[in-house]
Amino acid sequence: MPRFSVLLRHLILIGFSAAIVLPLLWVLRVSLTDKLTAYKIPPEIGHLSLDNYVEVFTNYNFTTWFTNSLVIALAATAISLPAATTMAYAAARYRTGGSPLLITVLASQMIPPIVLVLPLFLLFSTMLPIDGHVAIIIAHVAINLPFMAWMMISFFEGDTPSLEEAARMDGASRWTAFRKITVPVAMPGIVAAGLLGFILSWNEFLYALVLSDTRSQTLAVGLASLETHAGVAIAPLAAATLLALAPVLILLPFLQKYLIKGLSLGALK
Repeated sequence: MPRFSVLLRHLILIGFSAAIVLPLLWVLRVSLTDKLTAYKIPPEIGHLSLDNYVEVFTNYNFTTWFTNSLVIALAATAISLPAATTMAYAAARYRTGGSPLLITVLASQMIPPIVLVLPLFLLFSTMLPIDGHVAIIIAHVAINLPFMAWMMISFFEGDTPSLEEAARMDGASRWTAFRKITVPVAMPGIVAAGLLGFILSWNEFLYALVLSDTRSQTLAVGLASLETHAGVAIAPLAAATLLALAPVLILLPFLQKYLIKGLSLGALK
């Protein structure tokens, strides 16, 4: 029976892993084949080449889309992370706003984005006449800030209060204790929240679609433009999709320990 239990767990893990890896392998195969072979069922490998990757850079504005997404995601994360850190610290240490504020923050994440996109569009087009990168960054900050703050609250509720009080007894000011004791101890949670906030902003589509112009289109919007009246350019789309995944796939190995430690500590606390 124990062997059967172990085998069953391994089979379940293999199934979940296959569900994640096989679509990526399929997209990789399509990105390396020509357009005719990409549509064939059953699938064929055909002649493999990098022509689709070259086409993405030569026939489409991929470089502009990539740069826009990178600038917007980095800016939104850089603005949201300090604000979310101080917000989470205040909520955990001083219960600022009490339970109603925390419930409101959590409830804001349950609002469908389609409900907010029209008011934001009207706001930016009439009362605040800003567009392009700035409008999308503000929208992404509004999305990321509650999520990141809620995620970090538990990291300020663990051992940091006692360590902070010890620093205060040694003569450190509240700000010094927060900067040199609390923040370093909670750094795994802060890094995890920042990473997930970056990924949310990088993958966001609806706000970027409504608030962007031709100069500020992000990767998500640009990839959607590869579907035309003549059909989907499936091979270039597959190549562009893998290139869009590259930053996240590159970041994860370096930040894996922070992400796993941050998420696990947050769950345990």
